[in-house]
Amino acid sequence: MPLKFELCPGRMIGGSNPCFIIAEIGQNHQGDIEIAKKMIKMAKDCGADCAKFQKSELEHKFNKRALERLYTSKNSWGRTYGDHKRHLEFSHEQYRELQKYAEEVGIFFTASGMDEMAVEFLDEINVPFFKVGSGDTNNFPYLKTTAEKGRPMIVSSGMQSMETMRRVYQTVKEHNPNFAILQCTSAYPLEAEDVNLRVLAEYQKEFPDIPIGYSGHESGISITLAAVAMGAKVVERHVTLDKTWKGSDHEASLVPSELTELVCSIRLVERAMGTGIKTMLPCEKPCHDKLGKSVVAKVKISRGTVLTLDMLTVKVAEPMGVAAEDIFQLVGKTVKEDMEEDDSVLPEVVEGYCKKRKC
Repeated sequence: MPLKFELCPGRMIGGSNPCFIIAEIGQNHQGDIEIAKKMIKMAKDCGADCAKFQKSELEHKFNKRALERLYTSKNSWGRTYGDHKRHLEFSHEQYRELQKYAEEVGIFFTASGMDEMAVEFLDEINVPFFKVGSGDTNNFPYLKTTAEKGRPMIVSSGMQSMETMRRVYQTVKEHNPNFAILQCTSAYPLEAEDVNLRVLAEYQKEFPDIPIGYSGHESGISITLAAVAMGAKVVERHVTLDKTWKGSDHEASLVPSELTELVCSIRLVERAMGTGIKTMLPCEKPCHDKLGKSVVAKVKISRGTVLTLDMLTVKVAEPMGVAAEDIFQLVGKTVKEDMEEDDSVLPEVVEGYCKKRKC
């Protein structure tokens, strides 16, 4: 059984607990705090467990030349990349305002700390868990510092190898037992051929004592549902209010109707997973009583006859006799009463036959 732990106050993940669904708002808010609030409310209304953002302290995430380079993309919000990122970055006070709003709405709130100073701030405002974006997954000093803070962690694995992920697991595990790893491919939008859902099974084998999840950037919800059916205990999907808005993430994001459908479908899949124990269920009894086959006499059989297989056949019979799967157990046994051709072979007329009653 995979490790279970409390990711957020009162909310366990792993084991048989419901999949934890993260609505990744990221920077799809266009730098507008009112849009950000609308997206938090949307995530709650759609049934997601958590609204997540991306927090950076830009001078700690980028060097000066990266911030000063010209940024002429159609998605640009400024002349330089630094201007662009500053437009999209909320202040500490705005983050506190968003956190308070999420609490009022009733949804968990956190962010990916995109550098160590951002993690310090998120720790200061007491987020329930840290999300490690794929860009920092192989940043081992960052991982160690973040893990040492003791908050639960969710670690994405885009752009990484299995060898690196083994190191990630060992690094975090040394300082913090409460973490999950998400399969992720860092492409926006993500083509189905590049999703690699089979990595989920490999992670489950490599890291059997932690929950495994999926962070998806594909279009639609089908692949994410498949991940849940394969055992993903956490899923993360980008969300937007309008896929035509400026920004490279919007095309790979879910609009409210898609997020609602995803949440409802995940809960349906969870109901369908069952126990893994194969047995006839109570809901099958009406069908079994109507159409279940049992053993009947293929010929007239006299009392005291020792049964042979050529005396017996299987039909839908009234009354229901010995279960069809037990026909070979009847061979060599003696009948205690006369039977006409096509009569049901009842358990009580066969000497030495005993079968436990089914449900």
